Amino acid sequence: MPLAGARHTPGACSRAMASADDDLESLSRGELVQEVLRLRNGIRQHRDSSGHDLCWYHPQLWSLLPHESDPLPAVPEWPEFMRGCVGYRQSLDDQLAVAPRVHIEYDPGPSEQA
Repeated sequence: MPLAGARHTPGACSRAMASADDDLESLSRGELVQEVLRLRNGIRQHRDSSGHDLCWYHPQLWSLLPHESDPLPAVPEWPEFMRGCVGYRQSLDDQLAVAPRVHIEYDPGPSEQA
């Protein structure tokens, strides 16, 4: 779901991605296989997250990309953010109706506490 107010320029993303992936042309078959395995492992780690881990900013996933980038996300204000959280949770009921439901309170742990 696109962010409210976000602008989309048709074709801009695919042009940027094409130039960002030019490095693949110079990789050997073995290097390509190694890259695919590295990316698959990162995707699996993200896919296998569960519970409260589903709700987090995941720069470690984006760091799998070869180019240096530290995009600063646009963070919605609290009311809009919470509506998005509720919408996301509702979408899990629609898309994962058979997934088990758990009663686990969020515990930020020492590294996440302010």
